[in-house]
Amino acid sequence: MLREKKMQIVSKLADDLSRSTIIIATNYQGLLAKQMAELRNALAKAGVEYHVVKNTLVYRAADKAGKLHLMDVIEGPVALAFGYDDIVSTAKVLNQYIKSAALSLQIRGGLLGDRILLPEEVVSLANLPPKEVLISKLIGQLQVPVRTLHNVLNLPLQGLLNVLQNKK
Repeated sequence: MLREKKMQIVSKLADDLSRSTIIIATNYQGLLAKQMAELRNALAKAGVEYHVVKNTLVYRAADKAGKLHLMDVIEGPVALAFGYDDIVSTAKVLNQYIKSAALSLQIRGGLLGDRILLPEEVVSLANLPPKEVLISKLIGQLQVPVRTLHNVLNLPLQGLLNVLQNKK
């Protein structure tokens, strides 16, 4: 590869690394070209970029982008999935495609901000319920103390009301 071409790739990778909210590293060995194209198309529909990259170029780009923790995930032949919006949807789309197509693709780990994710953590991210469900569960949990306080304060008044009605 020419030096200028490598510099362009490193700057593009550094840009992708700095813009991404989550980066998932996978082992792509054993995939046919057709399967790789289908995987890229499925991920592109969800707004996820998927690139096979040379490790030395990723190391340089990670250094340039300030994402040095990514180097702990990169080992051997690797392809990176770059998610720019929703963290969970990136992991979910990748994991679902691996399961549905029965690919030999393996998730090696990921980088979420400055935190390294183990393969199990990436899969658990993929298995999270949708955002709306999590918000509704949180709202339900926040209502429990208010309902309990209401019942505690209302119980003596209800008892007094019952005594007065029985006296009547």
